[in-house]
Amino acid sequence: MRKKVVAISSLVFLTVLLAGCTNLNEPINAQSTGIWSKWFVYPLSEFIIFVAKTLWNSYGLAIIVTTIIVRLVLMPLMAKQVKSSQAMQELQPKIKELQQKYSSKDQNTQKKLQEEQMKLFQENKVNPLAGCLPILIQMPILFAFYQAIMRTQQIKTQSFLWFQLGNSDPYYILPVIAAVTTFLQQKIMMGRMGNTNPQMAMMMYVFPIMIAIPAFYFPSALALYWVVGNIFMIFQTYIIYENRSDSKDKKLAGGAKQK
Repeated sequence: MRKKVVAISSLVFLTVLLAGCTNLNEPINAQSTGIWSKWFVYPLSEFIIFVAKTLWNSYGLAIIVTTIIVRLVLMPLMAKQVKSSQAMQELQPKIKELQQKYSSKDQNTQKKLQEEQMKLFQENKVNPLAGCLPILIQMPILFAFYQAIMRTQQIKTQSFLWFQLGNSDPYYILPVIAAVTTFLQQKIMMGRMGNTNPQMAMMMYVFPIMIAIPAFYFPSALALYWVVGNIFMIFQTYIIYENRSDSKDKKLAGGAKQK
């Protein structure tokens, strides 16, 4: 768990550092300099513009399509996260046994506990950091989306439905939908995993609030990206878990026939 926190924190810090060195008032274009602007923000901005041109110059639709494409690209990583999460869930009884066996808080006992847990992960071919991959990759994308919106005049100034893409939602509809879909996505995933961890259950309620509060102030285009992403992930969760359940049933059926 500590390694996960360190890995996520390190990438967030690096992303913020790279993104923070740029001026949001500076338009993004082919002449923009710096690794972040040249290789992250500018390609994303150009792609959104390209998609918008094929969709009657609607930048709102372009953001929806771009979000779906991003989620499709990330889908293999999500499948890997699901596999890792399920494997970790199956190992929980053994992990609890180790924690009870090495319950003493002295340094040597805790070191032995970590060694035994790592041995357990290796024997079962489980990577405890695999679940971090989607989060680690989504963070730079989220920051790049924000800057692409704010530094591209065509995107920032265009309206879509009831809101202007570069301004916050005046009626707070998108932030509320973002919070609700985040909650649903977390609840469905936990239900499919059969996770009863109290900490995870608490995060199911805390995380939507953490998403909603910034969404009240951030550009509506960013909230739109999050809402579409959540809806996509809800369907994606059903697809991934159904496929894994079918595969598991087939393996069990095959094992029963062999016996």
